[in-house]
Amino acid sequence: MCIAQSRQKSYIDVMRRSLEFEIGDPVFLKVAPMKGVLRFGHKGKLSPKFIGPFEILERVGPVAYKLALPPALSGVHDVFHVTMLRKYITDPIHVIDYEPLQLNEDLSYEEKPIRILAREVKTLRNRSIAFVKVLWQNHHSEEATWEREDEIREKYPELLQE
Repeated sequence: MCIAQSRQKSYIDVMRRSLEFEIGDPVFLKVAPMKGVLRFGHKGKLSPKFIGPFEILERVGPVAYKLALPPALSGVHDVFHVTMLRKYITDPIHVIDYEPLQLNEDLSYEEKPIRILAREVKTLRNRSIAFVKVLWQNHHSEEATWEREDEIREKYPELLQE
């Protein structure tokens, strides 16, 4: 190795850190964004750079790990290089508390309005349109949506009988 290479290696070694994981550690998996490809629900630069967390099942080699991938990623090989992984630090705020949904046989559920939170009339040039803010079942008040009053009256007449 020449002097220039040795100097460059010393600069890089300052930044380099050895990555090692234990079996059972949760890790994120790096996914490379590809131009024009819809991956994980988003396209292009808005697609996530890391997905997961996934559990490490075993260490395959000095720098390769086998992950427990969900069935949705069954087409992806489950062994990854250590540079493709990032340690997941558990945080209690990442836990999402949810209420169980009543699912149909086709794994869908029906959104039902609970009550009207507010009313508003938008005036255009020569007509007025009435809107209502609707609180939906299985959603919080922050997720209430503005809907046209005539559509809500048509679909859910019992909601506007007040």
